[in-house]
Amino acid sequence: MIRIIALTDAGQALGKRLEALLPGSQLHFKPKPFTETVQGFFREGDPLLFICATGIVMRTLAPVIEGKLQDPPVLVLDELGRFVIPLLSGHEGGANQWGSEVAGALNAELVMTTANAYLNPVYVLGMGCERNCPLEYLESLMLEALETVGLQPDQIAGLYSIDIKADETHLIELAEKYQWPFITYDAAALKTVEPLLSTRSEYVFKTVGVYGVAESAALLGAQNLTHGSPELCLNKIKNPKATCAVARAYQS
Repeated sequence: MIRIIALTDAGQALGKRLEALLPGSQLHFKPKPFTETVQGFFREGDPLLFICATGIVMRTLAPVIEGKLQDPPVLVLDELGRFVIPLLSGHEGGANQWGSEVAGALNAELVMTTANAYLNPVYVLGMGCERNCPLEYLESLMLEALETVGLQPDQIAGLYSIDIKADETHLIELAEKYQWPFITYDAAALKTVEPLLSTRSEYVFKTVGVYGVAESAALLGAQNLTHGSPELCLNKIKNPKATCAVARAYQS
């Protein structure tokens, strides 16, 4: 359960908006007793989204913080929803990726304070599809993915897929339309990023030899472009004929 905690009337209004945008979330307005309630959520491992000052959050959570491998992700937003700050468990707990998604949904600015914030992010798309998938299915899903994470097509460095899609006419056409390189990898190469996948599909594995085409291709593409550690900005989304994921890695 995502816990949204707001302390002011303006924060409550933003909290209600976020509650509608984030499946599996619940708004808590001025919970009482505040410290015990919030620390209880944290101990249970619930992702926390605070709409208040960062100082309040840190003073409240300080006694229960264990470490980046154990703590749940924590985000802090200002009450106007202009800035999203991943405060705890940025990489290991997924707060950076979650913060990017929340910022995209609100059209807000993501404020990254981890080391990677001072490097240049490189974003790529990974896509899979049925054979002869119509262009409109590919393009609409791609645009939905970019809107979700708050990116524009010109911020994408390339389109990636599995090698059996190297001759997929409309994937090629999509890449040409947006002036992206279209690069494919064989299943053996894609397996190298398998531990980073958000989900694993046995059906896809039996069909093409990897547990997920879109996520694997995006992760490996980002890694090869930057020689950095890739991460998913957007887990795989799909429509009836295609899948799409967004990944990034950082280069200095």
